[in-house]
Amino acid sequence: FPLPTEQSYLPSETPDGLTRYRAEELSLLRGNGEGERQQGNRIYDYDVYNDLGNPDSNPDLARPVLGGKEHPYPRRVRAGRPRTESGAYADPLSETGSSNFYVPRDEEFSQVKQSAFSASTTSAVLRAVVPAAETIFIDRNLGFPHLTAVDSMYDQGINLPPRTADSPWTDIVPRLVRTVVDSADDILQFVVPDSMKRDRFFWLKDEQFGRQTLAGVNPCSIELVKEWPLMSKLDPEIYGPPESAITTNIVEQQIRGFMTLDEAMKQKKLFMLDYHDLLLPFVGLVRQLEGTTLYGSRALFFLTPVGTLKPVAIELVRPPSKEDGKPQWKQVFTPANCSATEEWLWKLAKAHVLAHDSGYHELVSHFLRTHACLEPYIIATNRQLSAMHPIHRLLHPHFRYTMEINSLARQALINADGIIELAFSPLKYSMQLGSAVYDQRWRFDYEALPKDLIRRGMAVEDPSAPHGLKLTIEDYPYASDGLILWDGLHQWVADYVSHYYPDPSLITSDAELQSWWTEIRTVGHGDKKDEPWWPSLATPSDLIEIVTTIAWTASAQHAAVNFGQYAYGGYFPNRPSIARTNMPTEDPTDEAWKQFIDTPEKALLEMFPSQFQAVVVMAILDVLSNHSVDEEYIGQVMEPAWGDDAVIRAAFERFNGRMKALEVVIDGRNANEKLRNRNGAGVLPYELLKPFSEPGVTGKGVPYSTSI
Repeated sequence: FPLPTEQSYLPSETPDGLTRYRAEELSLLRGNGEGERQQGNRIYDYDVYNDLGNPDSNPDLARPVLGGKEHPYPRRVRAGRPRTESGAYADPLSETGSSNFYVPRDEEFSQVKQSAFSASTTSAVLRAVVPAAETIFIDRNLGFPHLTAVDSMYDQGINLPPRTADSPWTDIVPRLVRTVVDSADDILQFVVPDSMKRDRFFWLKDEQFGRQTLAGVNPCSIELVKEWPLMSKLDPEIYGPPESAITTNIVEQQIRGFMTLDEAMKQKKLFMLDYHDLLLPFVGLVRQLEGTTLYGSRALFFLTPVGTLKPVAIELVRPPSKEDGKPQWKQVFTPANCSATEEWLWKLAKAHVLAHDSGYHELVSHFLRTHACLEPYIIATNRQLSAMHPIHRLLHPHFRYTMEINSLARQALINADGIIELAFSPLKYSMQLGSAVYDQRWRFDYEALPKDLIRRGMAVEDPSAPHGLKLTIEDYPYASDGLILWDGLHQWVADYVSHYYPDPSLITSDAELQSWWTEIRTVGHGDKKDEPWWPSLATPSDLIEIVTTIAWTASAQHAAVNFGQYAYGGYFPNRPSIARTNMPTEDPTDEAWKQFIDTPEKALLEMFPSQFQAVVVMAILDVLSNHSVDEEYIGQVMEPAWGDDAVIRAAFERFNGRMKALEVVIDGRNANEKLRNRNGAGVLPYELLKPFSEPGVTGKGVPYSTSI
């Protein structure tokens, strides 16, 4: 039905003439759960991720279904395609990999977005970048011969095959293609990322390693060390002794002159990237694949008096193996003061940790948390909240294009033999890793920024502090900027909700609202339905917190982990997407050790992604970091329904003012020489949470929605 009014109504306040319309519209949107969806349909219902594999074309492309007891995961929109048919590989729960990736028509890209994508962004790239890369590289596994060959991709470019009518690169990434003067030949020349423009050697520096955990593209994994010694929680009968090899003596050697380890613990000075228990169960599986390896890892950091994080130690662990009888292997690597060998081993260990962080970022911080977990909210909103419902209208801009983007991801990014499986650790087990994180770590209440910071030990509640929180690290750009944006968003939602729900009884009596929240918990996130941490929905403040969390995830959280991807990953040695070889100290032969000693640079290059992998990933990151010309930024564009109500219009104008003020605050912080994680020679300012941006790859701008 066409919407008959811009006026918002709670169900109990619906005019008599619209009551039947309201009920019939929701009934049509829910469908009956049967049949295959067709383009142009406008039906929202749920299904598991049962379309990532493609065993009909190749048995090796069979993948487990995500969603359910064995592999918990959020639900996606149902397409109802036929099931796979490949004999022993047929799965009665898996859909065929047909071209029908259904998206309800209201969720499809606008004509402006479609035209932009046909020229330069995700739709074209996801489908075409791998075949296009294969026209350049015959051998997918060929590494870079030397570091200058890496730099030449930016200085000189890569020669492309002779141009034909269907040459793909110009259509995929036009800003990266240059035509040679006095020639019809093209070259693929990567744009130098902003981080590298400021400091060509930034990727080698330990200060940058620490800084990017706070102000890089994955600033939501760093956590306070709360217990010492470090211990694994995994079963020692399977994974070996649980004690970490990072000892008190090792740490105190690195922080000598600052304080003892006991003092550092008491003063909250030790922090960690901890991928040990998460990755260790996948090590044996991944090591059976060609062209890659894996460890469980921990990276330890010390907070210096000037507010920066100093890397202290990296621990890499291999569990015992029943197949070959090898025992657990673990080793600690530290920044070297005088040993050339230790310095190169540190570089190699750091590359492993960065590959782990890069994979976790793409699979969890980015796709799981800001794409997959949002889709159930979108489905439930359309099924249970009438388009006339004020909460539907409040959330509507935060859902723009997300389902279409997620559909494209299932077609070419996270699918079997897709870009993630080709180039990111842990390859074909990537989505199972995402499922494990969802099962073990994801909680709706922790998606709220303040509670996430408290959970990770990065803040404590303090009523006297700004935002009611005291940050453990004062110069934590993601958190300090994010809390201002969170508060502004929270106030806007509070003003809006309070206008429509002046009395708590209106919350509990709103049948649509209660059905919406119930369906999110029990169906959309059904694998978590029995968890005790789900917030109740009985008061306006409950609703404010729930809606703010959803809106934050779709807007600011996605912006923080997405739009800096090319700035930090566009020069891949800074964030390699995969580590392909073991550490030279793991069961070395005399010959292998001598080769490492003689040519350590070669060992690093062999560990880095191959040329094929690097080109594919960098092209994708360039696209994902791009703002469309029709982007709608948070607090900038007012929905028509908001403007029709004087109270809501005034509240939005205040919200707009707060977002403009945030831009000024961020500029001021970036100019503050005392804030060394966002200011200094060669340091990239932190702008990822600046609300507004022009089109293109800008490293700033917070769209309302997860729209790319």
